[in-house]
Amino acid sequence: MARSDLTQLGCTLDQKAPGTLRPGGRTARTRSAVLEAMAAELTEHGYAGASVERVAVRAGIAKTTVYRRWGGLNGLLADLMAGYAAQEITVPDEGDLGADLRALAAAVVATLSDPAIGAAFASVVAAAVRDPAARQVLSQFLAARAATMSVVVHRAAARGEIPAATDAAAVIQIVTAQLYYRLFVTAEPLGPAVADRAAAIATAAARAGALTAAPPGESPGDAR
Repeated sequence: MARSDLTQLGCTLDQKAPGTLRPGGRTARTRSAVLEAMAAELTEHGYAGASVERVAVRAGIAKTTVYRRWGGLNGLLADLMAGYAAQEITVPDEGDLGADLRALAAAVVATLSDPAIGAAFASVVAAAVRDPAARQVLSQFLAARAATMSVVVHRAAARGEIPAATDAAAVIQIVTAQLYYRLFVTAEPLGPAVADRAAAIATAAARAGALTAAPPGESPGDAR
């Protein structure tokens, strides 16, 4: 990946996505068609085999339009992930941390099982290993999701179910990290049992006080 293109990856989530100057007009329709084409291209060929030319053909536009608005594959990938990050997710409220985390884990598994989303996510993960700018896009995406999901942890703390100082982001990371590891590192299948186990581990750790946030100047182990 070119360094200049990857710099765009690091900026896209914080800026207006390419091709959105006239929401609802031709520009918005073009962007939608191109991103759908990019998702299909990633699903079929993966990022290493993706082609701007094929994306343009799929979308029914000239490849020069793609290069002008997105700069290339990296810009397309960043815009695609920005779109996924902007999608709202349902935050469960079952009155129990374990049940809420099981529902969230199941939702993550269902999302990653979508061929288009899974392919885009895998592409960003692969790029993040090699380049800090791509890593920033991935980090921003994960942070945005964790911030939304953390509500269930704050509710559990308010109920007295877990310590008040529980690090909500850490709880969510315990759940999702297990799922991402299986999918993107060991290439093992995901399913309901995997989701339930990931949620159970995070729930047990939170209830045991193992995920409390450390006060300034203290290590996490001193915060219990």
